[in-house]
Amino acid sequence: MTDLLLPLAFLANGLAAGVLVGTVLGVVPFYMTLAADSYVRAHAFAVGRYDPFQPACLLVTFAADVAVAVTAPTTAVRVLCAAAGLAAVSVVAISLTRNVPMNRWIRAQDPDTLPAGWDMDAFRRRWARWNSRRTAVAVLALVLNAAAAVALP
Repeated sequence: MTDLLLPLAFLANGLAAGVLVGTVLGVVPFYMTLAADSYVRAHAFAVGRYDPFQPACLLVTFAADVAVAVTAPTTAVRVLCAAAGLAAVSVVAISLTRNVPMNRWIRAQDPDTLPAGWDMDAFRRRWARWNSRRTAVAVLALVLNAAAAVALP
């Protein structure tokens, strides 16, 4: 079972972490260059593509890691996968409590009539900060899954 589930966790985790790292490296810096109306359009466009994919990958990572943590042949692999699963579900928690509410707010805005007094720069910085945090946790999960793969007998 571990021979099937650990590669699945590693693949799903790598895809999710890759999307998040790509966002940190390319999308966020691009967002920072945009005028308010263009930013709202670009953010809403991207969110509709990333949101279904990234959470699904993280939930597959979590489920596979939990299954490996229960069935792995060694304590080291069990502990590493349990930690990786905890990290993956932490990314989901950060997303659901921080980034997703902000994403929903952006998607609900009309780019041509943005709320008076909206501090777009503060909003972008706050979204980017939470995105960087969840990216770091997703990469930590990936490192833990890689260590678990190396620790297999």
